[in-house]
Amino acid sequence: MAGLIKREDVEAVRERARIEEIVSAHVTLKSAGVGSMKGLCPFHDERSPSFHVRPGVGRWHCFGCGEGGDVISFVQKIDGMGFTDAVEHLADRVGVQLRYEDSRTGAAASRGPREEPGRRQRLIEAHRVAAEFYAEQLFAPNAQAARAFLAERSFGRDDAETFGLGFAPTGWDALMRHLQGRGFTQPELVASGLVSQGQRGVYDRFRGRLVWPIRDVTGAVIGFGARKLFDSDQGPKYLNTPETSLYKKAQVLYGIDLAKRAIAQSKRVVIVEGYTDVMAAHLSGVEVAVATCGTAFGADHAKVVRRLLGDTTAGGGLQLASGASLGGEIIFTFDGDAAGQKAAMRAFGEDQRFHAQTFVAVEPSGMDPCDLRMARGPEAVKALVDGRVPLFEFVIRTTLDGFDLETVEGRVGALRTAAPLVAGIRDRSMQMGYSRSLARWIGLDPEEVRREVGRASSRSGPARRGDERDVRGPRDDAPASGPDGGPGSPVLTAPDPRDPVARIERLALVVTLQYPQHVPALFDTLDEDAFATPAWRAVHAAVRAAGGVASGRDVAGSRWVEAVVDEAGDAVGPLVTELAVAPVPEDRENVIAAYVADVVRKVMDLGLTRRIADAKSRVQRLDPARDADAYGAAFAQLVAIERERRELRESV
Repeated sequence: MAGLIKREDVEAVRERARIEEIVSAHVTLKSAGVGSMKGLCPFHDERSPSFHVRPGVGRWHCFGCGEGGDVISFVQKIDGMGFTDAVEHLADRVGVQLRYEDSRTGAAASRGPREEPGRRQRLIEAHRVAAEFYAEQLFAPNAQAARAFLAERSFGRDDAETFGLGFAPTGWDALMRHLQGRGFTQPELVASGLVSQGQRGVYDRFRGRLVWPIRDVTGAVIGFGARKLFDSDQGPKYLNTPETSLYKKAQVLYGIDLAKRAIAQSKRVVIVEGYTDVMAAHLSGVEVAVATCGTAFGADHAKVVRRLLGDTTAGGGLQLASGASLGGEIIFTFDGDAAGQKAAMRAFGEDQRFHAQTFVAVEPSGMDPCDLRMARGPEAVKALVDGRVPLFEFVIRTTLDGFDLETVEGRVGALRTAAPLVAGIRDRSMQMGYSRSLARWIGLDPEEVRREVGRASSRSGPARRGDERDVRGPRDDAPASGPDGGPGSPVLTAPDPRDPVARIERLALVVTLQYPQHVPALFDTLDEDAFATPAWRAVHAAVRAAGGVASGRDVAGSRWVEAVVDEAGDAVGPLVTELAVAPVPEDRENVIAAYVADVVRKVMDLGLTRRIADAKSRVQRLDPARDADAYGAAFAQLVAIERERRELRESV
């Protein structure tokens, strides 16, 4: 895979992006002692704060749900981004110029057209100013048609302000003059897509239209959608921002900035067909609604949705058998007409990109969510979503509607047409279930249907086995530097906190990660068996592999912890993050150094005590008369260990 971000640039982003500032945009943080902050976790519902951030080491961890990581992983999770996108977003924010290289050769590589950080921020700022301008114009006298359009659909002023709606004046250059007055150049405005270059010069792209700002997952305006209001407008009914360095219609979902939190928490997303449908759904309590912008739902949209649902497999995993859902629910709402049915068939092609259950919600009379809210109120919109049916069932039964099942010819034709659809279901158990359902819906023998589905599978390629539910390829959101174990890697769990030995060993690792400058140098002399608890022994091994506390004293806190995380790997890394942000019982600046030294000496004393016990046992098992040399060596070792423990205790 070409175009990976250089590791040193990723580290620069981690250092410059202050984790407390990034997290504070989403979580109200309060002091939890010197160097520590806490708040309510944004990733699960809770009443007491268990979400901790320790800026000094650049890590966060929730002791309620177990999520944790660094500033990059926080942006990934909160905004549903892949690793590379998150790094690029933070780099733009903190002014780091990223460099890319070929993962196979290490040579510099191009990642395709991309605005430099400064220019990208200029374009985002231009969109922000444009959105403010349009919003102000919506309540001007010449925007009566726009306000009437909204009122006819039961949207008031508060609703318009919630979604940031605006009005583009009918003049040719009203926005352009406004932006140039704010210091933006004409080339910048052309690059942004806010103005267009014609034969007679440059002019506003949107004129005399109701305007919706389109935001990315971070809330930044990256484009606009505009609805025609006047008969004199010869353009299309809806006009969107053209493809730019910011706006890629195949990746954009309208409303994602408002819906992302609810999607992540509920593990459900509703895909509607238009801007007003998103508004109607949200105002009806369906806060997980989003819409595509001028294009069909495709593979790139699927990636965005999967991330928000917590599905990080490359191919998106496969739909599970009925009743099982690891990735949540994807619900498509379509009009009940032929166009809506075609849209459902396209969604069927994308369905198996999800490790989720996929459904369709179609209002029988053909009303979309906006019409439904106007006609029957918010409860009807919620009922539409709750009345969803599985996408596979909808597509198959819609296909059967085109045949006269009262005739033999109709039933045979229906079977031959529907069998490839069933054969295309990758999950073996679900395929078998729909084969039985198809037989019932058509009125044919189940064995005959099963054979036809088998023939359809053979025609389309080798039959897939039932255990192929988790087919993965290269992850689109794999880290730009270093290995990534991917989903399914075993994670080592923390031991019982009531175990006194495990408790003191844990505390020693906590202070080692957070205050390496205060840890006695003797700590680095501990061998691999110094920690009795398996989990903490694994963390200690990562500390040793990262260079020990001698290395920790020489680098910044965030780099020290990051080095340990890298050595820990996927199984132990989450434990390192947890320890790096865990509260320390003593955090007074004037006594922390002595406290850290005391904690570390205690765990060293425990290790020496265990070694003394083992040495005594060895001495007791030997017969000094029969094996004097072995006995003498064992006894000398016992004396040496006891001397080591005595010196440790005297150093306190």
